[in-house]
Amino acid sequence: MVAMNTVKLYAQAKLNLTLDLLGEENGYHLLDSLVCTVDLADRIVAKKRRDGLISVTMHGMSGETIPPEENNAQRAGEKFVAAFGTGGADITVYKNIPIGAGLGGSSADAAGVLRAMGRLYGIGDQAVLKAVADECGSDTGYLLTGGFARLRGRGERVEPLGAAPLLHFLLLVPQAGVSTAACYRQSDKYPRACPHTERALECLRTGNTEWAAKLFYNDLYPAARELVPEVEEALLALRALSPWGAAMTGSGSGVFAVFETRELCLWAKSRYRGGCRAYVLKTSELREGARSLYAAE
Repeated sequence: MVAMNTVKLYAQAKLNLTLDLLGEENGYHLLDSLVCTVDLADRIVAKKRRDGLISVTMHGMSGETIPPEENNAQRAGEKFVAAFGTGGADITVYKNIPIGAGLGGSSADAAGVLRAMGRLYGIGDQAVLKAVADECGSDTGYLLTGGFARLRGRGERVEPLGAAPLLHFLLLVPQAGVSTAACYRQSDKYPRACPHTERALECLRTGNTEWAAKLFYNDLYPAARELVPEVEEALLALRALSPWGAAMTGSGSGVFAVFETRELCLWAKSRYRGGCRAYVLKTSELREGARSLYAAE
């Protein structure tokens, strides 16, 4: 891989189409989840610097208020330097992905920084990058490559599933976010639904997208709606628009509906009267460049 002085790329959001909770191991919840990346993304610009320091500047979505010690992009850059012994980088993250919405924005930024640093310094060792990414959070390793995949364990076991089926989404994001840690703790008091991931995946494999969408479900939803009641209000609003299916992503607060076409998504968005931010999105493979990417409707 040829080293570069400046790298610009997109860090894309993800949706959990399904999320089954399967128990605990060593204090961590185990899951089985069908995920895809979508065309909602943060933009990352990284410039090489000679020392080994990492400087991260955030713009948008209140990212400016994130302390450096809590910033996953900062940690990812520092872990990269420690792992590979390279120089540092000045990194700017232009945020479009809402924070606290279950869209993997923090993990996407960390993965984006690792990809950018790899290109700055000509390092393409995916096995080591994946190990570094897993230290930054369970979704980070997946978001190094993105696409259509199945996540198991704590989310670190990534099974790519080939080209993603084209799915069209209307995403609603309530103003209040959901704490991931609190949501997982709260979920322990609720019974688990019958696992949905394998059945939904089989429908997608056989081309039965409508039935797959009806199986999209998230075991964290009962806990999230208790913590943030707007989650339930948003999901009910989506279901009232007659989609193929609707569910929550991650630990919330974002909820999405699947429609047959983009035009139907736009129609549904025009009929929505609630206070959530609304985005019309589609499945999208991870993009390396930063020249053009549809971000938000």
